[in-house]
Amino acid sequence: MMDMTGKTALITGASRGIGAAAAQAFAAAGANVVLAARSSDRIEALAAEIGDKALAVTCDVAEFSEVSAAVEKTLERFGRLDILINNAGVIDPIANLDVSDPQTWGQAIDINVKGVYHGLRAAIPVMKGGGVIVNISSGAAGGDLEGWSHYNASKAAVLSLTKTTENETPDAIRVVGLSPGTVATDMQTAIKTSGVNVVSQLDWSAHVPAEWVGRALVWLCSDKASEFRGADVSLRDEDIRRRIGLTD
Repeated sequence: MMDMTGKTALITGASRGIGAAAAQAFAAAGANVVLAARSSDRIEALAAEIGDKALAVTCDVAEFSEVSAAVEKTLERFGRLDILINNAGVIDPIANLDVSDPQTWGQAIDINVKGVYHGLRAAIPVMKGGGVIVNISSGAAGGDLEGWSHYNASKAAVLSLTKTTENETPDAIRVVGLSPGTVATDMQTAIKTSGVNVVSQLDWSAHVPAEWVGRALVWLCSDKASEFRGADVSLRDEDIRRRIGLTD
């Protein structure tokens, strides 16, 4: 486990799945963690479980004011922000484009795309001493799976944001994407229930545990992964898994 003692990580979508696993992994590595999500009860329970190094902040990433407030609360509590994990995202509503609901389609973009932008916009100006920002990406960024027009488009936009932001930020701030593959979370339950496209037909054993992604995020924010800048790192890559220390 990499040593993150003295670092502070802000994690969006921290109430469950990858976000909760990331919070636990960073805390285990010695970091202060700020859990940001809409589900107050969930993040408060997780923060209580982690202890004094954790802060729960109710936050809807679709609203810039709330993300900015989460960053301010991070600074008030811990005095610094070193790591941002832009994890909040939704797969719903799964539907073919011709029958999709424009309002909920737009809400998915607000969370998956604008939520990432809001995190970047709020965090970069206060990361004075440098740091690492990881945007959770997906193979869907280059995909065309039916029923996922909102998700495919949003993850393509996130990949573009990662590359552009890395070009715009000072060298002291490293921006990178992580594409975790299919992960055993509530999102996969929703995908399986939909019965739409080949991903819904995958056996549950095909999905990696969320804990793997948490460990991968800690590694990606360490000096051991310093060569990755503006790139989309895939957890499906066996060499990457070996470097992290993940095994089947």
